[in-house]
Formats: sequence, C-alpha cells, structure tokens
Amino acid sequence: MPSVLLRALLTSTLALATLPALALEPFVATYQAYNGGKLAGSATMKVTQRAGEQWQIDLGIRGTRGFARLARLNIEQSTVFDAQGDQYRPLTQATVQRAIFTGKRMVGTYDWQAGTAQWQGDIKKSRRAPLPLVPGDLSALLMNLAVIRDAAPDKQLSYRVVDNGRVREYDYAVAAQTEIVEVEGLSYDAMRVARTNGGNDEQFFWVAQGVPTPVRILQREDGEDAIDLRLVDYQGVQ
Repeated sequence: MPSVLLRALLTSTLALATLPALALEPFVATYQAYNGGKLAGSATMKVTQRAGEQWQIDLGIRGTRGFARLARLNIEQSTVFDAQGDQYRPLTQATVQRAIFTGKRMVGTYDWQAGTAQWQGDIKKSRRAPLPLVPGDLSALLMNLAVIRDAAPDKQLSYRVVDNGRVREYDYAVAAQTEIVEVEGLSYDAMRVARTNGGNDEQFFWVAQGVPTPVRILQREDGEDAIDLRLVDYQGVQ
C-alpha cells in the first residue's frame, strides 16, 4: 500500500493534470531580469484585449548599466493575435531593439488567407521572403501563453514558431512533479517546462496553476544563464 505522502503526491499530480486550461484574460506582469545570476534589469509582459476576438501581448526588457548584454540592448516585442476558443493565431508581430548607438525595427504580417507570413524593416534580405503558414503556428511571444495553456505534469509539448523571418520547431518536456520557485519573498509551486531540442540554447519555463504568465523564464547559452526573468508581480487589467 502506498504511504500517505505518496498518495498525496499522486492525488496532487492527478489534480494538476485534470484541471482545465486557464482562460485568457488581460494582465500585466512585472519581472526582474537577471544575467549570470545578478540583477541586470527589469521586464514587463502585458496582455490586452482589442476589438472583437483580437488580443495583443507585449514584452519589454530594460537593462541596467554595467551589464553588457542587457544594458546596451533594450528589447520591445509585440504580437497582435486572435483567439478562437483556446487557439491563438498571430496576425502581426513587431520587434524593436534599442542599443546605445543603434536601433532596429522589424515588422511581420501573418496573412492566413494567403497562407504566408512576411517581414520587413531592419532584417536580413534572406529573411524577407514570404514563409508558408500552417494551422497552429505561433510567434515567439505567443509561446508564453501556449505553454501556460498546455502545460501538464509529464506532458510533451511541440510548437512551430514563425517569427522574424524564420521558422523554428520547439519541443518541451514538462516535469512529472512540481517544484518550489521563490522570488522576492513569493513562493510558487510550479511545473518546470524544459526545451528538449535546443542544443546549446536551452530554454525553461516555470508555470504555476492559476498564474496567467510564467513565474520564471530562463534562457541559457552554452551552459551559462543569458536572460533570466523572475516574476515579482502580476495583476489583471481592464
């Protein structure tokens, strides 16, 4: 017979696996941005509802002085998308990068009727050609919401991302058990979602039940933490 603790763990995991997906709602979330384990800036993720079934997700990362990777490069990204049920379909995507002496802006349009997506602006010529779209395609930003929607213990996730003139496949594995994630005195019981096909470019999400945004997002390059976003506050918006 299983112990009381084992039965409790099994019951908790089953409950997480059978809970319905979190409904899409407007929110604004504030993150602390770390680089190499040290506080290096801040970030804001925001989801707002537009006319009809259209929504918008925005992410802004702002570096502080003294951290080369973030201080010289502030990033703003946005995706306008429509939501039919629990399906998210990108319509437009924009990326603005602001460095000390230079800046770049890239804008993409997803034409679902024509079945193509195309980017213009400060982007390589090789990435300006139309790209074919298939149902289920996401932008990189929309993956944050898709992971929240789809994550369940011990589940495999796969996404096809069409973003900034490139098509990439992202595969993730969700841990079988949750783990405690602590940030600035806040404690979350979260599922760890790890990319399995990134090679030296690792990516992790931590997803907590009832929280509309990842509580932590970590990108690791060649074994070193590159950008580590840790949630410190979130709230619903009108």
